[in-house]
Amino acid sequence: MKTAQKFLEIETLIENLLKKSAKGGLLKYKVLAFAQMYENLSVSMIIEKLGIKKSNFALLAAELEREGLVEIKQAEIDRRCRFLKLTEEGKRELQEYFSMLEESFGQTDLEVDNSLDILNCYLNKRI
Repeated sequence: MKTAQKFLEIETLIENLLKKSAKGGLLKYKVLAFAQMYENLSVSMIIEKLGIKKSNFALLAAELEREGLVEIKQAEIDRRCRFLKLTEEGKRELQEYFSMLEESFGQTDLEVDNSLDILNCYLNKRI
């Protein structure tokens, strides 16, 4: 139970920290970040990684496309499969958000960086 409590506390603290800099909502920046990190993953895989409903994602993706931040592309082989591609404007907005976060976090030491890398690797294996 102790591990579960730690994860819940970490998730809550991180979300609160990230929300402070997220104009337009945190989910928007999560989608942009996942589209950049996992550009070869299908929309359904990104939805699974984010843990959100397809309908919520569809509404947000349509809004991001209207704002010119992403393009929704169909796969060439299987037309049912879709991918998100960040536009130059989307890349710029995401970089601005990351810059604001870096400013908020300040300098981290090597121990913190290593711990974050380990946690990220562990969570990616679990999800």
